Amino acid sequence: MSALKDDTIGIAPSAADDAADRKRRIWAIVGSSSGNLVEWYDFYCYAFFALYFAPAFFPKGDSTSQLLQTAGIFAVGFFMRPVGGWLFGRIADRVGRRTSMVVSVLMMCFGSLLIGILPTYEHVGTLAPVLLLLARMLQGLSVGGEYGTSATYMSEVAIKGKRGFFASFQYVTLIGGQLLASLVLVLLQTVMTSQDLSSWGWRIPFFIGAGLAVVALYLRRSLAETKEAGDKENAGTFAELFKHWRAFCVVLAYTAGGSLSFYTFTTYMQKYLVNTAGMPKTSASQVMTVVLFVYMIIQPLFGALSDKIGRKANMLLYSGLGTLMVVPLMTALGTNKDPYLAFALITLGLSVVSFYTGISGIVKAELFPTNVRALGVGLSYALANAMFGGTAEFVALWFKDAGMESTFFWYVTVLMAVAFVGSLIMPNPKVHGYLDGAGTVEEALGKKRRFAHA
Repeated sequence: MSALKDDTIGIAPSAADDAADRKRRIWAIVGSSSGNLVEWYDFYCYAFFALYFAPAFFPKGDSTSQLLQTAGIFAVGFFMRPVGGWLFGRIADRVGRRTSMVVSVLMMCFGSLLIGILPTYEHVGTLAPVLLLLARMLQGLSVGGEYGTSATYMSEVAIKGKRGFFASFQYVTLIGGQLLASLVLVLLQTVMTSQDLSSWGWRIPFFIGAGLAVVALYLRRSLAETKEAGDKENAGTFAELFKHWRAFCVVLAYTAGGSLSFYTFTTYMQKYLVNTAGMPKTSASQVMTVVLFVYMIIQPLFGALSDKIGRKANMLLYSGLGTLMVVPLMTALGTNKDPYLAFALITLGLSVVSFYTGISGIVKAELFPTNVRALGVGLSYALANAMFGGTAEFVALWFKDAGMESTFFWYVTVLMAVAFVGSLIMPNPKVHGYLDGAGTVEEALGKKRRFAHA
């Protein structure tokens, strides 16, 4: 039997065994997070290269209209996430985390390869955006299952007392996927003309992503399992998940603001700098590349901070500060063409977001028991992302097209306030958590509800 089993895995009888167990856990974090990087690189290539391939899949028109249609397909991909969250969450809870992660990364890379070989609107007409939509739906299904399963796996193998630090590497590699996609974009902008990129160069990053599947498959097949198949008869079922509906609703509440703010300050920001602030495409890409690098390397700091001050404190700082910052930051960025000031403002915004993203996986995993953990984490995250994260670009561009761009800033602010309420309601995982806590989440939420009605 593997040393990596369930939430109490690897209690070593000797110092040598303890050291070996620690190494196995660290390798498990590296292996699972590396596959996570490949998945998210593939997913974000679409967002970063949309400026170049949007004209290839839609009729001629102004750039905002083409980006709006491209963002619409980006959003539809997110609506497949709940299905992926359910499907892969069920596989992970009933069959095993590793199996679920291997299948999801292969599906993602197949979708990436498909986008790379798609014909354009000029050659097949309206069939082009339809095929693009199908490829994005496949990728959405895959990434919907990736988040919940990898978050669950990394939370389970992390060392007790340092779970926040180790689990933060999920977002290190998630952002790393964005950063890699951005670096590829900057590199191609350096060696290719804008015309070549719009004509055929945009296909290159999707082929790169498909090729990385081999590495991701090797890394994930070598992982030890944390959960054996058939632990409980009702594992991964809606009936079992419904017993934890209060925790599910809390996660939905704070993930809504978390997802929306994350995509606003990352994937949409490149387009905002170009389309609203009037910054050159190359400058915007370079700014976002440096921003993402800084954002990536600070995640473990915020994860480690949560091990000291608690997950709940992290969430309150994130949502409280975030509610206050969105409108002034977005307003300032929309009238600024200085890349250095843009870097400072976006980094400030993402530093606040890091209070959440640094613990995004672990703060959800702690609220669900083993037999529905992957389903609970994956489905709640996917639903919130589909409704708010994946629609961020579409909603922002729609408001801009309607001449009400600043309304989007207030929309984000309202969702951040919802996240603040969710953070207030959330039980303290140190006391009422399924990984380390002595009590149960249901008890804590029940007490809060009774207090509210007193």
